[in-house]
Amino acid sequence: MDLGLKRELEEKVRAGVRLSREDGIALYESDDLAWLGGLAHEVRTRKNGDVVHFNVNRHLNMTNVCTASCAYCSFQRKPGEKDAYTMRIEEAVKLAKAMEGENLTELHIVNGLHPNLPWRYYPRSLRELKAALPEVSLKAFTATEIHHFETISGMSASEILDELIDAGLESLTGGGAEIFDWEVRQHIVDHRTHWEDWSRIHRLAHEKGLKTPSTMLYGHIEEPRHRVDHVLRLRELQDETGGFQVFIPLRYQHDFVDMQDGKVRNRLQARTQMATGAEALKTFAVSRLLFDNVPHVKVFWVMHGVQTAQLALQHGADDMDGSVVEYKITHDADNYGTPNKLTREDLLDLIRDAGFRPVERNTRYEIIREYEGPDPERRESPQPMRV
Repeated sequence: MDLGLKRELEEKVRAGVRLSREDGIALYESDDLAWLGGLAHEVRTRKNGDVVHFNVNRHLNMTNVCTASCAYCSFQRKPGEKDAYTMRIEEAVKLAKAMEGENLTELHIVNGLHPNLPWRYYPRSLRELKAALPEVSLKAFTATEIHHFETISGMSASEILDELIDAGLESLTGGGAEIFDWEVRQHIVDHRTHWEDWSRIHRLAHEKGLKTPSTMLYGHIEEPRHRVDHVLRLRELQDETGGFQVFIPLRYQHDFVDMQDGKVRNRLQARTQMATGAEALKTFAVSRLLFDNVPHVKVFWVMHGVQTAQLALQHGADDMDGSVVEYKITHDADNYGTPNKLTREDLLDLIRDAGFRPVERNTRYEIIREYEGPDPERRESPQPMRV
């Protein structure tokens, strides 16, 4: 990058001037990751200090049966396939109850687009989960699922959200976003929910008082300009509603496990490379710099690996997600060693080891408990980059 442009971008960031589309593309073209990371770290420090947020959550995928066959997805199964499953609601409640003793604060529920489950299955599942775990927040369903519920119920998204909120819904999930630009999206997505409906549903959720996450699936066939476009669409919607709490870059995964049974469900992998660690860190840094009106950037350690997740905390991220458990959507694809679960103590150690102070939060980013950071008296104790 030209030294003059680098200084111009630094001045804009430090003055709080909003970066443009051209600025975002220029940042991706820079090969100076230390500079990019340092600039993003300045922004995350201004917004969140030395804190890294986490929560104690559990992911529930109540069915992997799906009408869509998205090109990147290793999770979906068709009715009748040997490993297709659909949980009874009682089974889902039992799984959720099993973590109650660990002071669980959130259930994160995402499913396939099941062709035969009735609409009533979904609000009933929330009601029974909430009755069994009244202190646990329910973060459930992608905008794609809400759009699917419109089809199977004949109700509007507004009516659907009202009923789900009445049943205990506290937040949508951020999935179904992938990459919004149609140039890419038409090759990777096999469902009907594109930018117009995704944004419509999140706008409705925000109008009803819900705060939601936003996501981006990166590292497949998209180019940096598509990532910039994706973030700027979200930034514009955030200007309008203020309803996004966090942005979560999600690293595209190759399909390793399914090759063992002769089925490669990921149709992109023959012509794609997964993002390197450096590309992941660049994506976090540029996203933090562009998305100036969202308070948090989360690194989902399951999709990035624990060490890259720690480094992302120095490149703009301030949230390390949670304890997770059985995240089938990724673990049905990857084979590179992320665990199914990190305990609260594991997360505390990882955050401190990266040089930050852990803060446990709930779904609404309200602070549950603050913890001590790294011991400053120990010479070998890590510290975050100075700003």
